[in-house]
Amino acid sequence: QVQLVESGGGLVQAGGSLRLSCATSGRTFNSYNMGWFRQAPGKEREFVAAMTKSGGETYYVDTVKGRFTVSRDNAKNTVYLQMNSLKPEDTAVYYCAATSGVTHTNYKLWGYWGQGTQVTVSS
Repeated sequence: QVQLVESGGGLVQAGGSLRLSCATSGRTFNSYNMGWFRQAPGKEREFVAAMTKSGGETYYVDTVKGRFTVSRDNAKNTVYLQMNSLKPEDTAVYYCAATSGVTHTNYKLWGYWGQGTQVTVSS
């Protein structure tokens, strides 16, 4: 079992930056692949980024490539999402997720979730 707690969301103007953090409990953080998803009102939860347990591989949805960076600090049991050049269409609740299986863009295949943090980008 792993518990996830996101932080770092907020209101930012278009072109600005935010860094989301996801702190995890337990001593097995480096056993999990970690991911970020987002959900805008009226839309399905969407894959944003993921990083393998070793940190050796990262994956991004095309719409955030070059703007967002996922990273993890296994010593701090924390994963981060650095978001630059934010756009109004990035507005959503952002969720941290963990899986002991393979990383996947389908949110239904991820077993553990945080409570979410709101990111609002004004134009």
